[in-house]
Amino acid sequence: MSTEVESIDRQQTDVLILGSGGAGLFAALHAKDLAPELKVTVAVKGLLGKTGCTRMVQGGYNVALAPGDSAERHFMDTVEGGKWLNNQDLAWTLVTEAQVRIRELENELGCYFDRNPDGSVHQKAFAGQTFDRTVHKGDLTGIEIINRLMEQTWARDVDKLEDHRAIELVKSKDGSRISGVLFIDMRTGHFRFVQAKAVLLATGGGPTMYKYHTPSGDKSCDGMAMAMRAGLALRDMEMVQFHPTGLIAGSDTRMTGTIIEEGLRGFGGYLLGGDEERFMHKYDERNERATRDIVSRAMFTEMRAGNTAANGGLYITMKHLDTPQVRKNFKGMVERCADCGFDLAEGLVEVVPTAHYMMGGAEFEADCSTAIDGLFAAGEDTGGVHGANRLGGNGVANSTVFGGIAGDTIAKWTPEHGQFAEPDGSEIEAAIARAGRPLCQPVGGGGTTIDDVRVRLYDLMWEDAGIIRDLESLKRAEAGLEELDADLDKAGVTGTDLAYNLTWHDWLNLKNLILVSKAITAAATARDDSRGAHYRADFPDVRDVENSRFTRVKLTDGAIDITTEPVKLTRVKPGETLLTEGAAE
Repeated sequence: MSTEVESIDRQQTDVLILGSGGAGLFAALHAKDLAPELKVTVAVKGLLGKTGCTRMVQGGYNVALAPGDSAERHFMDTVEGGKWLNNQDLAWTLVTEAQVRIRELENELGCYFDRNPDGSVHQKAFAGQTFDRTVHKGDLTGIEIINRLMEQTWARDVDKLEDHRAIELVKSKDGSRISGVLFIDMRTGHFRFVQAKAVLLATGGGPTMYKYHTPSGDKSCDGMAMAMRAGLALRDMEMVQFHPTGLIAGSDTRMTGTIIEEGLRGFGGYLLGGDEERFMHKYDERNERATRDIVSRAMFTEMRAGNTAANGGLYITMKHLDTPQVRKNFKGMVERCADCGFDLAEGLVEVVPTAHYMMGGAEFEADCSTAIDGLFAAGEDTGGVHGANRLGGNGVANSTVFGGIAGDTIAKWTPEHGQFAEPDGSEIEAAIARAGRPLCQPVGGGGTTIDDVRVRLYDLMWEDAGIIRDLESLKRAEAGLEELDADLDKAGVTGTDLAYNLTWHDWLNLKNLILVSKAITAAATARDDSRGAHYRADFPDVRDVENSRFTRVKLTDGAIDITTEPVKLTRVKPGETLLTEGAAE
């Protein structure tokens, strides 16, 4: 494989958006609407609007709309759920702009959400919230949102680079700003450098390094890994959310790990142990409606104690509820379970906590700018909005809110400050050499295979850096990741045909997942208390909330550097509230 920079394909665009989920497509639409003269290009690893996680959203969209609810109440639920680690300015932006964005989704983009008999928007209960504020379209909300965004994007003068995998954020020769992004055109296997005045990182997260996980198979933390290699700081990386109810359908199907949505527990569903008895009352007074971190930890504890079903999981049941209502309200979930041989409405469905969302990510400002001039970020690639735990329904709100803001910011910034900067050729050379490494190795080299590395990574992160951690397990994870990284470097891939060479892309996926796993492990080791999704069995208590600090991870000369920084309590402090006495009742 040639690494001559001059030999790769090149093109230019004013604005380059990485990712076509809620954040990426909202950014494209907003940028094009505000600055129609700009050339806007959306690049995506798969097909536009058909890959990623936004279209997989089931539950809904949190927003304060109803009488009795307010942005202040939504904000307090968000920061209390985040255990006071949130960047409060980002959290406030989320809850206030969600009220704008939900109307934009319906009135301008054409989404239609479920209604009450009086015609008002129906909002259902989600765990960890003091008000029923989750707007939804049945239990397939993400498909409604992404389909409308996709239609609008195809109707606009927005360029598309489908089946293009971003592998490196390339800075300018003098290192002062972003120059563009290096891609692999998956259709041919050729490298392509796209020079841009402004770049938006919106690839999504996707903690697919765990044995059980919800995101689509194309997710491999590419954006976070690229951000680390570009020198950006990542915050809160120890905070990996496990959704309590991932389907267990057997080891031979990708359906295992996919979500059985949270609205089922909000509707009154019960979690049962292998003995078919409820257990959540032992862990939290809210029972099944406790926050995701508490429910997942309780389930994991029951599983470790051996109170399990046939496949090692637990059960969810709705059979004590009104069966026709369950079938009506959760049609998609009932059908999904039926496809796997389970009767959700009248029987038992085996479930397991499943890695779902990363609260951590690149540090960014409320206008979506980052520390690199010309590089912006939005959605799950970013950290700070959710703190230590994301409320169900705040995820798609995050993507659409900050995606729109990113588009607005870029549209205003680019004409005034944007410029095409000459790329650092050495960065492109190094990235091509790194990506091409497995093509130069013998297949089966070192006695290991890519599949072997993947399975070992799944087990290592699940057992040692997952729902319950301690220093000993994290040290095992740290050593195990170094071993896996070395073994992966020895694994070769057949390079005779690079077009849609999925084995090569599996290797690249694992390389990114291992790097981000190192960041998770380092941050989890540094946080010697328990907070939200991060639970240390050797430090089980929440400590010193008033003086909370967040973890910051950077990659320096190939090594993980970890520091902590104080959380700025800009709007409210622990023990205080933004609610008036009447509103808090």
